[in-house]
Amino acid sequence: MSHFLRRQGWVIGLLALLIVLFIATRIIQPGYGSGDFGSLARAVLPYAFAVAAQTVVVIAGGIDLSVAAMMALTSVTAASMMAGASEEYALLVVPFVLAMGLVLGALNGLLIVVTRVPDIVVTLAMLFVLQGAALLVLDAPGGAAAEWLKALISGTVPIPGLPDAIDAWLPKALLVLVVCLCVIWVPLRRSRLGLSIYAIGSSELAAFRSGVPVKRTRIIAYALSGLFAAFGGLALTMSTGIGAPIPGPYLLASVAAVVLGGVALGGGKGGLLGPIVAVFVLRLVRTDLTLLAIDPNVTAIIEGAIMVAVVMFGAFITMRGRQ
Repeated sequence: MSHFLRRQGWVIGLLALLIVLFIATRIIQPGYGSGDFGSLARAVLPYAFAVAAQTVVVIAGGIDLSVAAMMALTSVTAASMMAGASEEYALLVVPFVLAMGLVLGALNGLLIVVTRVPDIVVTLAMLFVLQGAALLVLDAPGGAAAEWLKALISGTVPIPGLPDAIDAWLPKALLVLVVCLCVIWVPLRRSRLGLSIYAIGSSELAAFRSGVPVKRTRIIAYALSGLFAAFGGLALTMSTGIGAPIPGPYLLASVAAVVLGGVALGGGKGGLLGPIVAVFVLRLVRTDLTLLAIDPNVTAIIEGAIMVAVVMFGAFITMRGRQ
């Protein structure tokens, strides 16, 4: 138990902070209830997938600046393909868009490996390429989403045997997030590929000398990032009912949540649970500041100050651990 607490101490601290924020939210707005929590879960969904996309790459020792643009491209592609189409056609659109994200992510990794250009340069260039491609697909927000896709994240999950009061606090959006991330991340984390991703992030030279296929692993890490970004694009279309060609604030939010979630920006350390909890923390902080009628500019300053404080605290804990 003590070993588990030491390994997951940062995540436990974030969960405690999240609970405190929920209590503060109820104090600020006593009427805050299950419906508001469901709205929070739907709002968090695209952010959470963007964070998952960034986390995989950061653990591998890189960074992906094209996450938001890839989400925009996959969102408008899905929305334009489903506009005027039958409900059954969406069953083909979803895997096509996910495969599209996987290929685009792999292309990022391939360009980085082949050209040996720093990942920040390659993904920045791809950001503009993908943003332009999204505007070619839809030059303005539009398209549509299948009704069954929108219903997939609307409402709550009825569980037989539980009171309705408890069911109301289990939004479908949260279940979709947990299922999608667990299906991909849990097997990956325990596989040889997952260990290789951590290895190249910790020390690429040591991983190479240990027989890890560094180039192939890096390409796969970026491919998984693209897959998660495609999930985020679909989530954006599902939550709004249309496609948005202009990338939202998902890039900065993903980097902030990765840092707050305890993932080392140098790579090789961290997990997915911490950044996902950090997304809820950041969104709930913004909700509380909005309920308090704080100026949006002051809100941005407060969010930045919170991030700096948490990073400094994490550095202090790391130094104490080394001592």
